[in-house]
Amino acid sequence: MSEKLKVGILGGTGMVGQRFIALLENHPWFEVTTIAASPRSAGKTYAEAVGDRWKMTTPMPEAVKNIIVMNVNEVEKVAAEVDFVFSAVDMSKDEIKKIEEDYAKTETPVVSNNSAHRWTPDVPMVVPEINPDHMNVIEFQKKRLGTTRGFVAVKPNCSIQSYAPVLTAWKEFEPYEVVATTYQAISGAGKTFKDWPEMVENIIPYIGGEEEKSEKEPLRIWGEIKDGVIAPATSPVITCQCIRVPVLNGHTAAVFVKFKKKPTKEQLIEKLWAFKGVPQELELPSAPKQFIQYLEEDNRPQVNLDVDYENGMGVSVGRIREDNVYDFKFVGLSHNTVRGAAGGAVLCAELLKAQGYITHK
Repeated sequence: MSEKLKVGILGGTGMVGQRFIALLENHPWFEVTTIAASPRSAGKTYAEAVGDRWKMTTPMPEAVKNIIVMNVNEVEKVAAEVDFVFSAVDMSKDEIKKIEEDYAKTETPVVSNNSAHRWTPDVPMVVPEINPDHMNVIEFQKKRLGTTRGFVAVKPNCSIQSYAPVLTAWKEFEPYEVVATTYQAISGAGKTFKDWPEMVENIIPYIGGEEEKSEKEPLRIWGEIKDGVIAPATSPVITCQCIRVPVLNGHTAAVFVKFKKKPTKEQLIEKLWAFKGVPQELELPSAPKQFIQYLEEDNRPQVNLDVDYENGMGVSVGRIREDNVYDFKFVGLSHNTVRGAAGGAVLCAELLKAQGYITHK
């Protein structure tokens, strides 16, 4: 019998579900044994259910092609097959909240890519390098749910990964005001250019709900546990615009920052290279060895050159320079469906295993 933990993917036929399956091929700790999706996919093999909609650049792993897709709504049946699940279901927010808690109540940990539970006060929303201690709130959540090993944990929005880690690395200089504009890839909407031809040579200056997430979610990550819930930080104040651009993968951010303690450019760069967290210390399988890289060239980071840095799990920063209105400005880039979605969730699951929250049933 495999020593690997048995993993289920909820919503396994969609783009993020596919990314989970691609990333988990040959994972040293986890093995995809169960895939669940909508009733219309249930009963088909995974290869049949996906058909010609496989959106990854790598081929569909052989190991999953003949897995019979289960009905995601048959919670007890799916949960009986696995040690924990990744959630990438495509439903309304209320439906997602309910189904993820239903799985948790079967004593099955849920690591979610969805936004539904990001503001549930006792659900940790974690970037493992930044706030691994927030997983401690799980004990309070389990009391609420009446579980012993079941819980929900989530990762934050994809767009903040290109600047929140950078601001965290600069914490000692006390950033207090931030203006960010994100230029977001179409895969963030679960699309390719084939699905969305109107995005070719086009920019759309609106992504529903994205600006609020981009402004508020970093504050929750920087918050602390008080009375069994996550209390968000109050600083820095962030204002954001989010723009959809004709790029397949990679969210870029152009960011302006004011600091209470004025750093030098050299200090800012030094802090980026030095920044690491628990995933690097524990050498978790998906952790980038160097989380943030700084690129000296004026024309970097670029999506084509830098989006796959550290297998898509690292953050690339360039163009740090003094500003005549703010103190400094910079450009950040992260891979939105790897670090920003499935990869970030896989790293959260690795952290949860290392912390003892995810175990064999």
